[in-house]
Formats: sequence, C-alpha cells, structure tokens
Amino acid sequence: MKSSAFRRTTTTTVLAAGLTAALALTGCAKTEDDAAGDTSSAAGGDTGQIVATPAPGGGETCTVEQFGGTRTDLATATVGFSQSEKEANPFRIAETASIKAEAEKRGVKLLTANAQTQFSKQISDVQDLIAKGADLLVIAPLNSDGWGPVLRAAAARKIPIVTVDRKINATPCEDYVSFIGSDFVEQGRRAADRMIEATGGRGEVAILLGAAGNNVTTERTKGFKDQIKAEAPGLRVVFEQTGEFAREKGQQVTEQLIQSNPDITGIYAENDEMGLGAVNALKGAGKKPGDVKIVTVDGTRNAVRGIVDGWISGVIESNPRFGPLAFATLDAFTKGEKVAQDIVIQDSAYTEENAKSGLGKAY
Repeated sequence: MKSSAFRRTTTTTVLAAGLTAALALTGCAKTEDDAAGDTSSAAGGDTGQIVATPAPGGGETCTVEQFGGTRTDLATATVGFSQSEKEANPFRIAETASIKAEAEKRGVKLLTANAQTQFSKQISDVQDLIAKGADLLVIAPLNSDGWGPVLRAAAARKIPIVTVDRKINATPCEDYVSFIGSDFVEQGRRAADRMIEATGGRGEVAILLGAAGNNVTTERTKGFKDQIKAEAPGLRVVFEQTGEFAREKGQQVTEQLIQSNPDITGIYAENDEMGLGAVNALKGAGKKPGDVKIVTVDGTRNAVRGIVDGWISGVIESNPRFGPLAFATLDAFTKGEKVAQDIVIQDSAYTEENAKSGLGKAY
C-alpha cells in the first residue's frame, strides 16, 4: 500500500504579531565530528528554526503581566540554561552550541549546566542556576514530570521559564511561559509514511523507543502506530523496547531483536543515535544495506550519511537549533509582548533524493 508523501507540519501557533518576521532565524551548530562546545557556524545554508504556519491570533498566549512578573531588558538580564543529557549526542551538542552562540551574539550573560542524563542532578542544577542569580531560564527537560521543586523556587522569584525540545507537565503562563519544539506526533506519522513507502506497506516492524518519562517518546510512538494502523494494516508492529535515545543501547536492543526476529522488515528508531546503533547491529549480523528498512528522527549528519550509504531509508528532522527562537521569545516576553504558550517549529526530512545535497544542513 502506497502512503501519502512526507508531510510538513501545519500546526498553527503564534508568538506575537511584532515577532512573526523575526522567527525565521538562523542558528548554527557543529556535528558530533566536531569539538563539543564550539559555537562557530556550520557550513551550508539556512539551518534555523521556523515557526510552523505562524498566524497571529491563533493559540493561547502569555504576557509578563499575566505571568505575574515585571518587564525587564533582556540585554541586562542573566539567563540560565539547563541541558539534560551528555553532550555526546549530536542533537545536544547542536542545541547547547546554538544557545551559547545566540547569547554571545546578543551580549547576554549566560549560565549553563549539564545534568549528564541524571534527572535529580537537573533539578539541583536549575536550583543552583536560580541561586546564582538567573533572571530567566531556558530548560531542555530530561523528564516531563517531577519539576515541582524547581517550579516552586522559580515562582517565588517570578522567574520566567521557556522549555525547549521537551515539555514539562505543568501549567503554561503560570508555572512556565512557553514550550518551543516540534510536533512529535506528526514526526511519528511522517516516519510511518516513510516506513510504509520503504516496505511497500507489508511486513513486521520493530520500534526502538526513546527514554521513558517524557512526551517525545510517547508522542512519536503514538503518531507512528496510529498512522501504520490507519494506512498500512499489512504492516505490523511486533517489537517495542527502549533504546534510551542512546547509540550503544540501540545496538544492544537490535542485536536482541535480530535473535528473536531474524526476518524483521523494518526498524523505526525514535532518534538517530538508536538508528545508528541498529545499523551497527545489522552490520555485525552480516546484513546488507537495505535488507532491513530503517527510519529515524533527528537529522544528524551521520544518519543522513547513512541514507547516502543505503543503510537508512529516511530521517525525519527534529531541528535542535533553539538559540535564536528561544532568545527572541524571551526578548518579546520581557518587553511585555504576547508570546505563544506552544511554539511549534517546522521540520524537514531527508530521503534518498535529497540526502547527499542535504549533508551540509545536517548537524
């Protein structure tokens, strides 16, 4: 069964009328092949985030007055950034580099912390950023739940929080200001579309699940399974196990998968690192490129190169370059402008047709 072509997100969100023109901003970051923490520009075209179908007036908004804070000048503020995971993952390297580069560009004092994939450390990290004088916070959450201690500490000082790439389960414009990220359900649907095309809509598929406890894993899984059920009943999901968004774990799980399901048709990896781990496992098992169809989510350079080499059938982009959009949101908010509570970005995709030309855009 032939599915619909890759779709683009059409989720309508709003920042503020005066900000709309500023949202198509260019960020930059290095790939995992470069040194972590280097914030110089990567080669290759416009790689910045664009809000998906911005339409002033659509969606819930927040102002500093509604939040209960006071107007400030971002240029004189101190911003704290909490990274969730070890910066061995190209997504995290690119995300942190983008935040640092935009802070430097704007001349904003930036305090940073890395939780090293430990949620208890991230909670203490953010509390420490507050203690050190952060006026505003940008958080890349490891988990969606368990943020009570941080939210209470921030509320006591009326510190605005913007979360990026993952949501926290809390009340917008009360506990935090805005979430900036992708439509993860739509990413799952688009990954399913690509899997259907690659497999002809028949066979058995495995899912390498992301880490438990956050909305990204839940929503990417839902989008994929719902779309498979609706569009390709001849394609069955027969295996699901977490690879924890890590390459090594993705390889281990795929090695187990090959033992139990040697004739598996396809693997949906909920990030590139797990997908690359799956490739390693398939190579170790003597498989050839294309024997098992692999679809991943992120857009790292090594995954896109995997398409060029024939090991990966498609990559749905999840753009990590949050710096320009996060700071534009904070700037508008602190000036008293309306900002959207949910700011959904537009993601592209890589296929056999554009992978080689798109390597320069990948991170």
